[in-house]
Amino acid sequence: MLLLGCIKEVSDYELVISLPNGLSGFVPVTQISDAYSKMLSKQVAQGELLEDLNSLSDMYSPGTLVRCIVTSVEKSADGRRSIKLSIDPKKVNKGLTASALVSGMLLSGIVSSVEDHGYLIDIGVSGTHAFLPRQKAQNYIKAVKRGLDMKIGQNLNCVIVEVKNEGRVVRLSVDRSDVAASLATERQNWTLSNLLPGLVVKARVQKVAPLGIKVSFLSSFTGIVDFMHMDPEKSMNYSPDQVIKACILSIHPTSKVVRLTLRQAFLHPGGSPNQLSNDRMGAVVEESTVKAFYKQFGAVFELDDGTLAFARLKHLSKTRKSFKPGAFKTGCKHKCRIIDYSLMDEMCIVSLKYQIIEARFLQYQDIHTGDVVQGKVFALKPIGMQVKVTDGIKGLVPSMHLADVILKQPEKKYNIGDEVRCRVLECSPAGKKLILTLKKSLVQSKLPVFSSYEDAKPGLITHGFVVCAREFGCIVKFYNDVKGLVPKNELSSEPISCPDKVFHEGQVVKVMVLKCEPQQERLLLSFRLSSKPAPEDKKECTPKKKQEVKYQIGEMVDVKVLKKKDNGLEVSVLEDEGNVIASIPTVHLSDFVANCKLLWHCLQEGDVLPRVMCLHDKGEHIILSRKSAVISAVQEEQVVRSFSEIQPGMLLTGYVRNMMPFGVFVEFPYGVTGLAPKVSMSDKFVTDTKDHFVVGQTVIAKVMSTDEEKQRVLLNLKLSECSSGDSAAESFALLNQYFKEMKEIRNLLRRRGEPSVARGLCELMPGKELQLVVQDVKEDGSALFSGSCVTGLTVTATRYHLGDKNIVPGEKTKALVLHVDALTSKVYVSLREELLKQ
Repeated sequence: MLLLGCIKEVSDYELVISLPNGLSGFVPVTQISDAYSKMLSKQVAQGELLEDLNSLSDMYSPGTLVRCIVTSVEKSADGRRSIKLSIDPKKVNKGLTASALVSGMLLSGIVSSVEDHGYLIDIGVSGTHAFLPRQKAQNYIKAVKRGLDMKIGQNLNCVIVEVKNEGRVVRLSVDRSDVAASLATERQNWTLSNLLPGLVVKARVQKVAPLGIKVSFLSSFTGIVDFMHMDPEKSMNYSPDQVIKACILSIHPTSKVVRLTLRQAFLHPGGSPNQLSNDRMGAVVEESTVKAFYKQFGAVFELDDGTLAFARLKHLSKTRKSFKPGAFKTGCKHKCRIIDYSLMDEMCIVSLKYQIIEARFLQYQDIHTGDVVQGKVFALKPIGMQVKVTDGIKGLVPSMHLADVILKQPEKKYNIGDEVRCRVLECSPAGKKLILTLKKSLVQSKLPVFSSYEDAKPGLITHGFVVCAREFGCIVKFYNDVKGLVPKNELSSEPISCPDKVFHEGQVVKVMVLKCEPQQERLLLSFRLSSKPAPEDKKECTPKKKQEVKYQIGEMVDVKVLKKKDNGLEVSVLEDEGNVIASIPTVHLSDFVANCKLLWHCLQEGDVLPRVMCLHDKGEHIILSRKSAVISAVQEEQVVRSFSEIQPGMLLTGYVRNMMPFGVFVEFPYGVTGLAPKVSMSDKFVTDTKDHFVVGQTVIAKVMSTDEEKQRVLLNLKLSECSSGDSAAESFALLNQYFKEMKEIRNLLRRRGEPSVARGLCELMPGKELQLVVQDVKEDGSALFSGSCVTGLTVTATRYHLGDKNIVPGEKTKALVLHVDALTSKVYVSLREELLKQ
């Protein structure tokens, strides 16, 4: 279908087009012309910007009329129709042939090449070369392009000045006076197969009806002017046989129905329709008067400023059932809100729906940086999550901002249609760009919002998020891409040698402004929020401070080790200048039982532990945890906060609280506990519960049943029952976490104990090949080894791992590291050939 449209918005990748009767469509960047598409392909292939390739915003501007053709109509995910258009002359002018071209015709053309004496124009007619001499473009360039030259891909209204060689060569003009005066006539031999929208014709009124006028034009054609396209000043004064000027709006490809407009703005080609002032969009009109009601379409209203507006049928009431036609008699008054403006109808589009009139946000311009908004999950994509704020406003939550931690499987936390509460990080109405965050620490923050460098006054404290941690410090980002530097010496009251080990991308932090230079966009920050000296008697002020500070379960803090105790570590919370004392039980240092003791052994007073989670806060006694599986469960909200939330079949992450002969008690974050009876503890037969679990061990439990009266939960700990489906991925994730912790332990060992022993332990990795000397062969068949790379360590191989080799003391041999026990300084190796070959 061919239509006359008006450019409403221009972005990098598409033109949004206003179409007649309040419709909208879009022209993708690939549907401009062949020459422009070739340049785009060349730029993509070369991977660098081409000088001759201009962006759509350089060539097109809102308010320009263009001829377009519908290429497809698709239904989007939210049920709306998406009209895809093209302005490519080969598609728009496909009905024209070289022999049909006549001087005086008005066509669409697109610049395909810039030459010394003029421009080659693509008019989409096969076998025809169209040329626009430079002198015929001078006035247009001065008036419209402000002296700038034409660009490849630019759309033009062209009048044919001369036709040569049976249409094989045509000369064009884009002079504004030539275009404005052009009129389609019978002499130009237009037919229904090549008739174009945008042509101005002389028409004769045949019939006047309430919904419009029937007209005849170009001697043999008939068309329709609907009620929205009659000239508002003459709408009641049309009569049969009256001769009027009209502009063709659309031609239906199969029925050949031609629709026209009598509105003045379209009767002079090259003009543009009237636009709505920005302050009127979204305005609520207390009293609008019904001018006409059309039972199949909607109603026309006169607004408070005398302009006309149209409300579609669905916008006249909340639901179809609640609609009352009697309320829309001529002269009735209603409250409405301007929700859009149709350039092609020169008319406001309004709604009478209460929820739209009262809506906080109607368009992107209504949203401000820092606003907290409600929305619904619309789509989950690799780059993040799309959120629908209103019917016309959608935003993106980047992957980094889906939670306070990076979510590896966001689909487990969010479902399509879920209600979410977000905060606006960035809003650009021009590009319809809305960036949101779901980080609770940012959404719930009551601190000032930095949306410009001018907002950052020295001494102000606010929340931001880390985007980079390097040896020089951290870069922290705020709203509207405002960012600042926290230098290394301002990261903590204690020295931090490797910031990237303490801070991570996406981490929400509280910062204080030290210095800001708005002109240079320089911002200096500090994580040290108080410049006051610490009190001399810390012990006296500690209890008071503890009572003042209350931590939420799941809150992440950075801590410093104060003291090592038999059952764990006593630590101070760095965020509160070290005045809050908490404890990390040894069993909560890791998800891995073996690593718990190892970490307790390696950590020393003064060490900083980043991102530790509050597990309990009972006034004076704050318990923290470093169990990554438990932390992930809390932050991804895969937890239950009370007994009433527990449902059979749930998979919950917790830790062994107590062991009894009849079963294992498991505790979950927020204090809910359950029992796994002996028969449900393992896939193997259980004789003694202590052979299978230890207190503090991290477990995944499946809820079997609940007893509300007795407040009891029965659990299953069998591995075969407790997998979420992708057991391989879960196993690799756990293994990855184990090796990550072992790397951390090796880094600690490098700075601890006897240098030579520590260095030896650090360099020994499972799978490493060693050159050893047999030291002793024991009676049970095992052997002890020595070597320069294992000085001070006990290296042993069991009888099985000696393979078929008969070794003797003093013999040199190759061995493969199987396991390193850092606590006992023991290394287990293998001499088996099948392992050494791998």
